[in-house]
Amino acid sequence: MSTVERVRAIVEPLLARHSLEVYDVELSGSQLRVFVDRPPSAGSDTSPPLDLDTIAYATRIISVALDEHDPIEGRYTLEVSSPGLERALRTPAHFTRAIGSLVTLKTHAGVDGERRVRGVLTRADDHSVTIDGRTLTYDQIDKARTVFEWGPAAKPARAKKAKKAS
Repeated sequence: MSTVERVRAIVEPLLARHSLEVYDVELSGSQLRVFVDRPPSAGSDTSPPLDLDTIAYATRIISVALDEHDPIEGRYTLEVSSPGLERALRTPAHFTRAIGSLVTLKTHAGVDGERRVRGVLTRADDHSVTIDGRTLTYDQIDKARTVFEWGPAAKPARAKKAKKAS
């Protein structure tokens, strides 16, 4: 079992008791990142937002558990955060949860077609995804994330008329 898998196995059940879930775990050098989210509400594909108090509470729970079980050799820095509005998509579960969302992805070199794809994710299963009619297997995808679109642009302000001197 990899270090990331050990961390996930320790943290997931603890957070589940507090109606939180592990979205992702990354270990890069001595930096351990745990992305925490709320499960989607019943009948909804979206998760209620996390506030800073919830992130702080999750950080304390995770820190204590990792200190107790010591799954990482040597020193490391723990960072706990929300996956954010524009979320990395790495697992089939991430893609399945993002069906209907606007996504952008980059394929590995050598994959037929454009390397950068942007569109609505219409299908995802354990083997592949479909974005606006183009189907790609997971091993063809280098990076992927959801795209958050802000509302319409604000109307430009009108210039004020200069007053005439009398």
